[in-house]
Amino acid sequence: MRKYFIAAACLLLVIACSDKPGQPETETTGTTQAVSETTTASATTTGVTGGTSSAMTPDDKEFVTKAGMAGLAEVQMGNLALSNATSAGVKAFAQRMVTDHSKANAELAQFATAKGLALATELEGDPEAARRHLMSLSGAEFDKAYMKHMVEDHEKAVADFEKASMFATDADLKAWAGKTLPTLKEHLVLAKTVASKT
Repeated sequence: MRKYFIAAACLLLVIACSDKPGQPETETTGTTQAVSETTTASATTTGVTGGTSSAMTPDDKEFVTKAGMAGLAEVQMGNLALSNATSAGVKAFAQRMVTDHSKANAELAQFATAKGLALATELEGDPEAARRHLMSLSGAEFDKAYMKHMVEDHEKAVADFEKASMFATDADLKAWAGKTLPTLKEHLVLAKTVASKT
């Protein structure tokens, strides 16, 4: 009988110790909140390099979205030109667009993921309208229209990236825009040169 009494007392003691009022819930809730806040913060503030923390402003987010759509358009229209262009110069330019913008798109996608942003995977708006316009053309007419789009697109891109490289609030975004800008300027010069010969 004494053994049963000791066992029951031990059991009650274990239950009492593990059921201190309020403590487990507070600790669990606090931990969950801390983890949740940390996860949210890292999704929106940790940069590509992982070293810089800064909040994304609406202007920064808009730039990322526009740059993602423009980069996607350059690759898709470049691939279209590789198939449909007749001029060797236009084809060479298109290949450069596919190569350079695919690389930039991958960097931007990595950045966007680190910031908790999603990039478009399909064209819409003006870029989609431009692609559809090109799909309806062939021969020299295609070459001329494609290069016209490339000059216009890169003039916009250079202006947008210059602005972001100077005024972006997010340090990682500012650095990426500044790093990408010289390539876009090269593209613009090249686009004007090729366009003048088509």
